[in-house]
Formats: sequence, structure tokens, C-alpha cells
Amino acid sequence: MMPNQPQNIDKELSQIRELITKNSSGIIVLPAKATPDAAAAGTSLYLALTKMGKNVSLVAAEKAQVDMVGADKIKTEFTTGGNNLVVSFPYTEGAIDKVDYNIQNERFNIVIIPREGQNKLDSKDIQYSYTGGAIDFIITIDAPNLNSLGDIYTKNQNTFQGKNIINIDRHLINNNYGTINLVAKSSSSTSEIVLKVIQGLKIELDRDIATNLHSGIMMATNNLGAYSVNADTYETVAALMRAGAVKKPMRPMGNPGAPNMGGMPMMPQFGGQQPRMGGNFGQPAPFPQMNPMPQGQNYNMNPQPMPMNQMPQNQQMPPQPQVMDNQRPLEDVEVDDMSDEGQESGNPENWLKPKIFSESGGLV
Repeated sequence: MMPNQPQNIDKELSQIRELITKNSSGIIVLPAKATPDAAAAGTSLYLALTKMGKNVSLVAAEKAQVDMVGADKIKTEFTTGGNNLVVSFPYTEGAIDKVDYNIQNERFNIVIIPREGQNKLDSKDIQYSYTGGAIDFIITIDAPNLNSLGDIYTKNQNTFQGKNIINIDRHLINNNYGTINLVAKSSSSTSEIVLKVIQGLKIELDRDIATNLHSGIMMATNNLGAYSVNADTYETVAALMRAGAVKKPMRPMGNPGAPNMGGMPMMPQFGGQQPRMGGNFGQPAPFPQMNPMPQGQNYNMNPQPMPMNQMPQNQQMPPQPQVMDNQRPLEDVEVDDMSDEGQESGNPENWLKPKIFSESGGLV
């Protein structure tokens, strides 16, 4: 099978639909080092199953630093849903004097009284969760093996044993550890696979789910520039856009404040600024400005040769080439050094007088 050839996963999608439809509670687990694609897939599936009325939790060994709806629901502890309400808030030793309760106007009130001199509890710090519920299924996202889940697996191995595990991934090295293995190795992102799961469950896409999945695909494919992108990828993006997905600017890992240019190499800097690309295709970009010369400094563009008295002592002057007559200036060739009387020094006085020879060859 070619790497970019779509894979038939209809059988696995049917099995997932049957398992989730029959059960009511479960846990979605992200890898310890979740990529933006994995976080997008996990949060989207969490929102979809909650919308479906399922009691699910979203957990990961480490918080994923992503700007996505539902990212605040990621817990770092393996908690299960249930009927037991847990109210939690930050606590330091000795900060609470006592906890009381009362019933007024058919409402049950929990009263938390701080110790004298301590700050009162901020309502923004209060979190709610449920425990005591049964785990009907566990969904792993973008995890080639269970150890890639980190502490969530190593500290809760007994909980994983005997459970229905839905393994959703696209890694070539996935070892198919799940009860159901939806491993689409030809997919360019895990978010694409999760969209197929949501569609298979007949859950209507909303703006938040569509936006998360769209962001996951863009990050996984480098803004659709990856080799693994195929026709299914573009069809998935089109479906998400029709569902109201909001396009978000890509940001590279390690520099959240800088926009990602979709794999475009960085250009050299001029004048301390990056050259800006043209606003419209076909329009030339403005040429970057060069750094001006610092004021108060003069720059000689024609350097002068070193004076003779500053040349190194051990350095010999290069030999001077001989100047031939055919290389001398015309006026130097035609005019020789003349005496004050206009006669060349060293020539006889009668050198211009005509010479007459006799028939015998002698000089007359």
C-alpha cells in the first residue's frame, strides 16, 4: 500500500459505534507528550461524547499547552466519572478553620470557613469532578503503545486490565494493543481519524469541534504541506470548514508568539527586521531597508596604500617591470632628452647632413 493511499477502516468504525452506543462511561487518554494534533483529537472526541450524553473524562500525564476548546478539561490524574461529586480547591496547611453545611430554601450549602488571618477562598479556584463511576471503555489517542501514556498507565495498570480499549492512532509502529484498533497508518493526522469516529457516531459537528480538528490537521500537516496529505485530507478540511471551523494562525513549537509560515524557511535579516512578504499574490514585496551608517563615523570607500615608511622591514619591494618602447607613452617615444640648444646629447653635430657616396662606394 502506498503511504498516501487512503485506508478502509469501516469495520473498526462500526465496532466503535457499537461499543460506545451500548455503554455510558469511559476515559479518553492522551499520550504523555501530546502533540497539538493529539490534543485536538482528544478534546474534540471529549466534546462530541459529552454532547452525546456519555460520561467521559479526559486525562493526560502532562497538561497540553494548546489554545483549544476543552483543553481546560484535561486532568493529570486518572479519574472516572460517576455519581460522587468532588469539590476541590487549592489548600495550604492550616488555611481552613472548619467545613460546615446547612440547608436553606431547598438548597444544600457547604460552608468553608478560613482560619483567622488567612485569605478567603476564591470561587475561581474551585473545580468539580465526579468519581465512583464504572469504566466501560478506555480510548487512547495517538499512542503507539500503552507506555507512551506515561504515568497515567504505569500508575493505573490494574485499571487498564480487562477493559475495552479503543486504540485510535496513525503511527506505523503501533502494536495494536487495543480491543479495537483503529490504526489508519495512511492518515496524515489523528484528527482526521477522530472526525470519522464522530461522523460514525452520528454526532453533529459544531463550531468548537470543527475548529479543534481543523487546527489539529493544520499543525500535523504543516499547513497541508506534508507528503502524507491526500484527497481525503482536503475533503476532511472542507467538511470542517462547512461546519464552521475557524482558521487559527499556526505557531511553531517553542515560540508561541511567532506565526508559522507553513514550512517556509526564514529569510536573512536586513536592518534588524524580517522582510515582509507581499500582501497579495503577484504583488512585489517591499525591499527591506538596510542599516544606516552610524552617525559621527566617516567611511573611506577608497582605501589609500600604506606609506613606504610603514611597510614591514623584512618585506621587499616587488620588482618593477621593464617598460618597452611599445609600452611607453607616444610623447616619450617621439621626444628624447634634448640639450638646451635643441640637440641630442652624445650625437655628432653633422648627423643630419646628407651622405653622398661615389661609384666606388666611398664617401665623398
